[in-house]
Amino acid sequence: MKLAVDHLTHYRYDHEVKFSTQYLRLTPQNTARQRIVEWSLNLPEQATRVVDGFGNLQHVLTLDRPHEVIAIRAKGVVEIADNSEAILEECGPLSPLVFLRSSPLTQADEAIRAFAARYYRAQAADESLRELMAELRQRMPYTPGATQVQDSAAKVFAAQHGVCQDHAHVFLACCRSLRIPARYVSGYIYSEDTKHVAMHAWVEVWLNEHWQSFDITNNTCNPSQHLKLAVGFDYLDACPVRGSRIGGGYEEMFSEATVEQTEEQQAGGQQQ
Repeated sequence: MKLAVDHLTHYRYDHEVKFSTQYLRLTPQNTARQRIVEWSLNLPEQATRVVDGFGNLQHVLTLDRPHEVIAIRAKGVVEIADNSEAILEECGPLSPLVFLRSSPLTQADEAIRAFAARYYRAQAADESLRELMAELRQRMPYTPGATQVQDSAAKVFAAQHGVCQDHAHVFLACCRSLRIPARYVSGYIYSEDTKHVAMHAWVEVWLNEHWQSFDITNNTCNPSQHLKLAVGFDYLDACPVRGSRIGGGYEEMFSEATVEQTEEQQAGGQQQ
């Protein structure tokens, strides 16, 4: 499946910002499951491209002149393997054991530890984690606007609602409480439902010597409609845009992403 992505992030401030730095994880990489056909970033200034400690491509955008708006646009085409679930995702630059570490957003409390232990069976790790995913999705209905990005796994689990980011944080807390390496994934997802949010988050768990995807929000382990951007311990490590500034007053942020099948892909499907 070939997917065309167009993602705009726009900041507007009440007053002039004297200085700002944005850390952008908006550039995907080739993996066993995805191939980058074309990709570009449209930025107000040239950014420095680096590879962060997790192996993500990151651009550091620094604006050291007064400004009241920032517009960031990522656009491209990526081909996703149809049999993604069957393709083994390799270890990567870091040992999977690194992802046993919890973060403030993914710290398990007693309720989460008990929930994870109730469903997990070491002799059937894959099957029982799928059951855990399904139960978590049922316990925490997808509820846009009910949580904030700084809410911890324990808080959203107790509230019993959340969005993809919250589902990922709780599942990470469950896995790490069971001493299973797991990492947060940010990216995009394709859906035929035009109302579906294109920005997405899911989890990769180290099982059977490879990374296996668990999309809790959609209750699936098949990432054939997922485009990976970045990985980390939690949202803060992998979020597409994160920054700091001096001045500006009140900030208004608008972000919109579309993910569509390419015309070439659609034409090919009609001919079959």
